[in-house]
Amino acid sequence: MKLDQDKALVLFSGGQDSATCLAWALSRYAHVETVGFEYGQRHDVELTARQKVRAAIAAEFPQWQEKLGPDHLLDLSFLSAIGETGMTDDIEIRMTEAGLPNTFVPGRNLAFLTAAAALGYRRDFGTLVGGMCQTDYSGYPDCREDTLQAQAKTLSLGMDTSFDVQTPLMFLTKAESWHLAERLGGEALVEIILEETHTCYLGDRSTRHAYGYGCGQCPACELRQKGWLAYRAA
Repeated sequence: MKLDQDKALVLFSGGQDSATCLAWALSRYAHVETVGFEYGQRHDVELTARQKVRAAIAAEFPQWQEKLGPDHLLDLSFLSAIGETGMTDDIEIRMTEAGLPNTFVPGRNLAFLTAAAALGYRRDFGTLVGGMCQTDYSGYPDCREDTLQAQAKTLSLGMDTSFDVQTPLMFLTKAESWHLAERLGGEALVEIILEETHTCYLGDRSTRHAYGYGCGQCPACELRQKGWLAYRAA
């Protein structure tokens, strides 16, 4: 079975990275749909942000609206049932003895890709697009290029088809991701990312910083702020 690789399914959380990847996919593929995952994340405000980002992009970019198909939301709550993490439980975010922040949810990105591939198989989508990055990131091993390409091969073998897994941010810094968004959609896309996306692990949207909403202290906010400052200084 050969899937249509001109149809892209974007793993879409509603954060900065996935919003940039959505714009990237819309600029390249004939038809694009999005898939999100509900897994007990404490920042479940991102599930609301997802729809606002999609709506804002469709309204601002009519040429992309024509390509943008339905959104899908899949329940992966088993991830939070396996064990306590700073991403899914109301605990202090800290570094663990393994040298990783306790926001690491083991197998999360692998589960995301598996679920997205199953959906893609059913809907004839040969391309999966994710915002994983191993340049400016929290050290999660399932964000690395070799991990994701190994998973792509496994999925292709396991479903007897060919999936093209694209990670356009893989080797970009957060500042370079902001520049990519500007190249794709100008200041209008940058403004959508600032106002509508959500990245903060604590789900805090009470404070509007220069780089967008967030607590300003969690690892996700720190990375986003660092990237924004470097982008604006360039």
